[in-house]
Amino acid sequence: MMNFEYVCNTKMMMGTGKSKEIASILEDIVVPSATVMIVTDSGVKNAGLVTPIETHLQEAGYSVIVFDQVSPNPRDTECLTGAELFRKEQVSAVIAIGGGSPMDTAKAITLLGPNGGNPEDYIAGKKAYTNIAPLICIPTTAGTGSEVTRSSVITLAASHKKITLKHTLLRPTIAILDPALTATVPKSITAATGVDALVHAIEGYTCKVTNPISKAMGASAMETIVKYLPKAYENGADLEARYKMQEGSLLAGLCFGSAGVAAIHCLAEALGSLYDTPHGIANAVFLPYVMQFNAVENESLHAELAKMMSFADKTDSDDVAIQKLIDGIYTFTKNLGIPTLKELSYVKEEDFDKMAELAEQNNSTPSNVRAVTKADYLEILKTAF
Repeated sequence: MMNFEYVCNTKMMMGTGKSKEIASILEDIVVPSATVMIVTDSGVKNAGLVTPIETHLQEAGYSVIVFDQVSPNPRDTECLTGAELFRKEQVSAVIAIGGGSPMDTAKAITLLGPNGGNPEDYIAGKKAYTNIAPLICIPTTAGTGSEVTRSSVITLAASHKKITLKHTLLRPTIAILDPALTATVPKSITAATGVDALVHAIEGYTCKVTNPISKAMGASAMETIVKYLPKAYENGADLEARYKMQEGSLLAGLCFGSAGVAAIHCLAEALGSLYDTPHGIANAVFLPYVMQFNAVENESLHAELAKMMSFADKTDSDDVAIQKLIDGIYTFTKNLGIPTLKELSYVKEEDFDKMAELAEQNNSTPSNVRAVTKADYLEILKTAF
């Protein structure tokens, strides 16, 4: 029997055009005369997704500060700069607009802004998770699920090591999901973020720290994403597919957000920390190879996944289902234009030892459904390459 807890105090609001209601939604948190900070990145800002929301807020009487100094794999230095601006401008609430990087950065700012210190202070227990500022997350991709998770993944600029701030108080106050904001996302980003969500569901479902509620969310997410991601990829204007992908991403976030991730993420974060590879692509690159590694000792579980995602028939044996799963995932990602590890031309084989070391040091390694060592990570890297 399993002892577990499932806590999510984020209010979730979903609907096409819902982001236009930001001012009235924010009124329940801070008064209209307050100063609010929008955290985003230059790509989202240049795509024109920030200005309408900024305008709605200003028309309602809010003073708005925009912070867009966010990298694809956000740095601790960026979080500290944002926190300094938070204090200088006496910000009352933070609004994250974008993918996982702005949302993770915003979470760190809501922590560091009021409380000071640096991210490592909270990892080491030198400072407490407390007095966190209100946060509204408005995702513009369907992938990370960060709008409902308790985690913020930050790269230490000096060492390239990734750390994860994790606490239930880091869950956003409100998540506003507006599928219309994802309609113009380029195909490559649609694919990468969509596979990222699929990995969240798979790892949240299979990891050693899963629970029945996470598994229920993950099962629904996997089924939804495998069905609708190809449709959203082929036709970005398909609002039903965009809606279902945001739904799938949300469910995947609720799945792993109260469970955990595992070896795929450990390798992906190592790759991202060394080369700034977008997180979704990094996850997709390793997905079939880690699943093949894990399935060796967990045949029935992975056969179950194969049937859940319709890669295998319900009557297939475990062996047949697993092979169909590995082949199916590989074909699925290939059809979405996801590159292989070798096709990422900047990746160097001489860095594999460092990547394997970083992956092993990741605090999600113990959660992997099969015990995994640095030597195992190195072998997976070589196979993927």
